[in-house]
Amino acid sequence: MCGIMGFTKRTLTEDQLRPYFDRTCFRGPDMTRVEKAGSGWLCFHRLAIMGLHPNGMQPFHLDGDMAVCNGELYLFRPIKAELAKEYTFRSESDCEIILPMYRKYGLDMFAMLDAEFAMIIYDSRKDRFVAARDPIGIRPLFYGYLDDGSMVFASEAKNLVGLCREIVPFPPGHYYADGKFVRYADVTTVDKYVDDDLETVCRNIREKLILGVDKRLDADAPLGFLLSGGLDSSLVCAISARILGKHIRSFAIGMDKDAIDLKYARQVADYIGADHTEVYMTRQQVLDTLEEVIAMLGTWDITTIRASMGMYLCCKAIHDTTDVRVLLTGEISDELFGYKYTDFAPSPEAFQQEAKKRVDELYMYDVLRADRCISANSLEARVPFGDLEFVRYVMSVDPKRKVNSYNMGKYLLRHAFEKDHILPDGILWRQKAAFSDAVGHSMVDDLKEYAETKYTDEEFEKRRLAYDFARPFTKESLLYREIFEKYYPGQAPMVKDFWMPNKSWAGCDVNDPSARVLANYGASGQ
Repeated sequence: MCGIMGFTKRTLTEDQLRPYFDRTCFRGPDMTRVEKAGSGWLCFHRLAIMGLHPNGMQPFHLDGDMAVCNGELYLFRPIKAELAKEYTFRSESDCEIILPMYRKYGLDMFAMLDAEFAMIIYDSRKDRFVAARDPIGIRPLFYGYLDDGSMVFASEAKNLVGLCREIVPFPPGHYYADGKFVRYADVTTVDKYVDDDLETVCRNIREKLILGVDKRLDADAPLGFLLSGGLDSSLVCAISARILGKHIRSFAIGMDKDAIDLKYARQVADYIGADHTEVYMTRQQVLDTLEEVIAMLGTWDITTIRASMGMYLCCKAIHDTTDVRVLLTGEISDELFGYKYTDFAPSPEAFQQEAKKRVDELYMYDVLRADRCISANSLEARVPFGDLEFVRYVMSVDPKRKVNSYNMGKYLLRHAFEKDHILPDGILWRQKAAFSDAVGHSMVDDLKEYAETKYTDEEFEKRRLAYDFARPFTKESLLYREIFEKYYPGQAPMVKDFWMPNKSWAGCDVNDPSARVLANYGASGQ
C-alpha cells in the first residue's frame, strides 16, 4: 500500500498541506515526497513492494508529465518490454509504465490495465489532472473541492477532513479528466450468460482463480497469508503453497475463549505445510480498540466494523512481529458465489442482481475493511478473488448454476477444486460462519452488550433521531455512528447504507447483519 494526494491548484502551501497528507503516512512509511505539478501538487508516501531501491520512488516523471499511483499492475513486464522500445526505464517498479502508457494510449490506457490501483496523472501538454481507480475499487481514492473550486484527490477520507466540505468516494472503474467522470470498465453487467456446462464452468473457475493467485505472488517484499479456516482464504493459501513450492506464512486470529475458526485454520496450515501463527484477542482488547478501528476505517457500518476488529488486530500482530509486507486475502468470494442469506434469493435473476449490487458496492464495505486494516499496519493487501478476468467470468455464469440448489453454498467453487485435493475434504465442504462470528461468537455479543451500557432506551430513541441519513436502529449502530461523526463530521453519505441481507426477500427481514440470525445458519461456525 502507498498513500497519494493530488491538488489541482496550489491553494495551499506545502507546509499547509503536509499535516493533511501525513495523516496517512502509515500507508507508505518508507519514503515521502511532495512535488509541484503544473499549478498543483502531487504527494506520495511509499511502501516499497516492487523495485525496492530508491529509483522506484514517485512521483514518476516523463517530459513534464508526472504520476503517483497506489497499486499493483499485474503482468506489467510484457507491457514494459514493449514500451522499452520507445522509452527508457529507470527502476523495477511496476508503476513506472504508467506515464509511457499514457503517452502512447491516452485515456484508453485504463481499460488495458490488469491491476488494483488508484492513480493521479498530471498531463503537462494539456495542463490537466487525470485520476482513475480500478474497476472494483480495491485501492482507495476519495475526492473533494476546496472553497476556490479546485479539486483534491486522496487515498483516504481522513486526508480530506477539514479541507473539503463534502468528501466523496471516487467511483470504481472510472477516470476523471476535463471536469467529468467517465466509466471505462464495468465488470458486473452481463449482456449474455455463458453457455458452458457445469464441468466447464468449474474448470474455468479453477483455472482463472489459479491465475489470479499466481499474479499476486509477484513481489520483491516478503509475502504472508490471512487464513481464517474458511473456504476462501484456505483456497488462496493452498493454491499459493502449490505454486510457490515452499512453506508459506499464514496467520489466523480468534477470541481467547471461544474461537471457532482457529482449529480449522490450523488444520489447513498443517495440511499444506504452512508456517502458521495464531493470534488471540480478548474482550478488553476489542472494546479498547473499537474507537481506533472506526477512526481508521471511516465507516459507521455495523458489519464492516465487526469484521474489522479481528482483521486489524491480526495485521497489527503481523506488523509488530514479522517482516511480512504483502498479505493475500480471501475477500470478494462471497459476493460472487453467495452468502448464507442469498440462499433465500427468490429467483436466479434476483441472485444475479444481488451479486451485481454487492460487487459494485464492495469498495464501501469488505474491500474498504481489507484495505484499511492492512494498510493501517503498513502492509499491502492483494485480493485474488478480485482478479478482473475471474470476476467477469463468474458474473457471466448463468445464475441458475450459482444459486444454492445443491444443498451446499458456493458449490461451484468447491467442486472446481474437488479433484485437486489441495485441502482436506472437511474444509472444502464445510459451511462457514462470517468472519466476525468465526473469530468467536462472544466478540459480537461483547460489542452489543457494551453498546447497551452506553444508552438508556430513552437516550437511544432521542439521539438516533439526530441522524436523517442511515439512521441508527440499534444501540450498537448508534455507538458506531457517534464515534464516526467524531472523526468524520457530516460525512456519513460516504457509505451508501448499512450492509444487511436483502430485506425484501422472505427470510431476510432481520435487524442484525450476522448470519446467526438467519433460519438457515444451522451448523455454520461450529
